[in-house]
Parts: sequence; structure tokens; C-alpha cells
Amino acid sequence: MTNKEFAEKLEKRTIKFAIDVINLSAGLPKTTESLVVKNQLTKSGTSIGANYREANRSRSKKDFKNKIRISLGEASETDYWLEIIEELTG
Repeated sequence: MTNKEFAEKLEKRTIKFAIDVINLSAGLPKTTESLVVKNQLTKSGTSIGANYREANRSRSKKDFKNKIRISLGEASETDYWLEIIEELTG
């Protein structure tokens, strides 16, 4: 698999992940407290792919690395919110 093929495949996976996050978020209770979690989860979960896509269209290696780091940070934040949801519902 070439780098370009890998990038395209991962972009598609991040889109699917974002949609899954949106669907999960939509199914959470509509309480005041859960609105905070829903908002944060949706923002970070959809930002992963957006930043990855931007990285793939960057103009320099430095810009690419920076956008990848942002995407990784968003993935870490998303994992955090998913852990919170798991603890609350599990």
C-alpha cells in the first residue's frame, strides 16, 4: 500500500469515526450535564479527521507534523470523553 492509498483509507476511516461519534452523542441523555459531554465529544471526535485531512494537504513537512500532532491530541481528548461516558453508563 502506498502512502497516498494509506492516507485515503485513513481519511475514510476518520469520516466513519466522526459519524459514529455524532450518532453516539445524539443518543446520550438530554440533561444539562450530558450536554457538556456531548458537545466536547462531538467537537473532538469530528476534529480528528478534519485535522488529518488538513495534514494531508499541508505545504511542508513541518506543517504536516503539526497538524498530525493536533489530530493526535483530538484523538486523546475523544478517548477521554468516551471513558467518561463509559464510566457513567457502565
